[in-house]
Amino acid sequence: MVKSDDTGKLILRVALGILILLHGIAKVGKGVDGIGGMLASHGVPAVLAYGVYVGEILAPVLLIVGLFTRPAALVVAVNMVVAIWLAHRKDLGALNAQGGWVLELQGMFLFAAISLAFTGGGRFGLNNK
Repeated sequence: MVKSDDTGKLILRVALGILILLHGIAKVGKGVDGIGGMLASHGVPAVLAYGVYVGEILAPVLLIVGLFTRPAALVVAVNMVVAIWLAHRKDLGALNAQGGWVLELQGMFLFAAISLAFTGGGRFGLNNK
C-alpha cells in the first residue's frame, strides 16, 4: 500500500466537511430560532446563533475545497465544543446500550477538526494550486 499523508488529509478533510455541512444545510431550512432560543436560555445573545452558519456551512465548504483549512477546522472545532456544551453536556459521561460513548459522533467531529487544525489539509486543495 502506498503511503500518502496528503491523501489521508484529503479524505479526512472532505469527510468532515461533508458531514458537518449536512447538519448546516438542515439548519438553513429550519432557521436559527431553535439555536437562538437555546443560546438565550444560557444567557448568550441569540444573534450569535448565526455563527452556526459559519461553523456548519462556510467552514465545511472551505474544508471540502481545501482553502484556509487550518482556520476552518478550528472554527468547526469551536462550533463542536459550543454544541456539546449547550446541547449535550448532560451526556458527556454517558454510555449507550452497546457500551459506546453517547457523544461518539460529536466527539469524532471535534477530534477530526482538531487534527486538521494541527496538520492542515495537505497538498490536495485550493491552498496548494
